[in-house]
Amino acid sequence: MYAETLKHIHRLVVEDGLVPGDKLPSERELAERLGVGRSSVREALRALEFLGLIETRRGEGTYLCEVGGHQLIELLAMFLLENERAKADLAETKWLIERLLLELACLRCSEDALERLEKTVRQKPTDFTPFFQAVAEAAGNYLLIRIWRALSGFASACAPDRPLADSFYDQLLAALKKRDPAEAAAVWERNRPSPLSKQN
Repeated sequence: MYAETLKHIHRLVVEDGLVPGDKLPSERELAERLGVGRSSVREALRALEFLGLIETRRGEGTYLCEVGGHQLIELLAMFLLENERAKADLAETKWLIERLLLELACLRCSEDALERLEKTVRQKPTDFTPFFQAVAEAAGNYLLIRIWRALSGFASACAPDRPLADSFYDQLLAALKKRDPAEAAAVWERNRPSPLSKQN
């Protein structure tokens, strides 16, 4: 019964347009709206909390969490990514999505987004992920960003990104300013070789 209740809660979240940070209805209200017992609601909420999808704040209520903003990714990575084939597939998929986001950013990047990226480059980034987060946001595809965040979480649990030269960030920024996907892709591939080439 609680598995069905999970599906109903998901539907309710979608119908109510709830987003991370929003408060869920109380157990009693959920039970009434879904037409199920409070024990089923309680079990479903407990499962969602274990997965890190909701957070219960004592005296305040239950809130939706940002997917990926919890330790579940690292926990799953320990089990799922022990297999070398799975690690290779992860690296390949992450690389392909990063390249796609980069090309979209070249086509869609606003002046404000370019200014933010330029400011980041001036600060000499030592970590690739925050820099690329800004590139991904400039691409304007929320679903791809969510997928990339999840993949990055898994990847960092296996092996962190290697440091990149300052010139990489400068060259990539120049390509974004020109809105030239081909040039951006060339810079990308010189500095972050495709996992596909390693497998051949």
